Amino acid sequence: MDALVLVAGLFGLLVASGWSCARSYYEKGRLQGMQDAAREIIRGVDSHCNLHGPNVPESLTKAVASLMAISRNSLTRNSKDPYEARFWKFGDAIGDACWRKGHASGLKKREPAPDKIRVDLSLNELLQLSWLAHLGFQNMMPNFRGFEIHRFSGAPDAEEGSMAIGRLEAAIPRGERPFADIADQINGRQKLIRGWWDTVPARLIG
Repeated sequence: MDALVLVAGLFGLLVASGWSCARSYYEKGRLQGMQDAAREIIRGVDSHCNLHGPNVPESLTKAVASLMAISRNSLTRNSKDPYEARFWKFGDAIGDACWRKGHASGLKKREPAPDKIRVDLSLNELLQLSWLAHLGFQNMMPNFRGFEIHRFSGAPDAEEGSMAIGRLEAAIPRGERPFADIADQINGRQKLIRGWWDTVPARLIG
């Protein structure tokens, strides 16, 4: 009977030892797999957001260091420093770094070339400037003999045309403007608009 108890005890110790070894190998492999996965993620993202460059966010540097420093104690269920939290911070830092890189690249692409000036125009302003430029070109040509008369349809139409021209005038660098004051240009056009449409009713009545 004593021999049977001894054999059972030894068998129990053998099972416990085997279970402990298997669990140890499992946790070690799991930890190694997490670290390998983190390295592969870093390697894949590095080509897009330059994780090893001088402009790496501090949050990403800390997240990578924390992720690579995961210990076996972090894999236990009752750990006060669970490994999942480190992966969450790592993913958030990666996303933030990629967004920053993409946002900066987008702003850079939107910037005009050094010798160019970019002006944002609405469709209506572009249409106004298009036909005003065409009419201005025709009237600047000595051999133009046009009989078709083009006029603004009313004061609002003339106001829109004046404002569209003003946007182009404002975009010209101050030292390169062919006029002294942009306000004089705008006021001159406004004077023409008010001088015609404000006096039309009086002319018609007279």
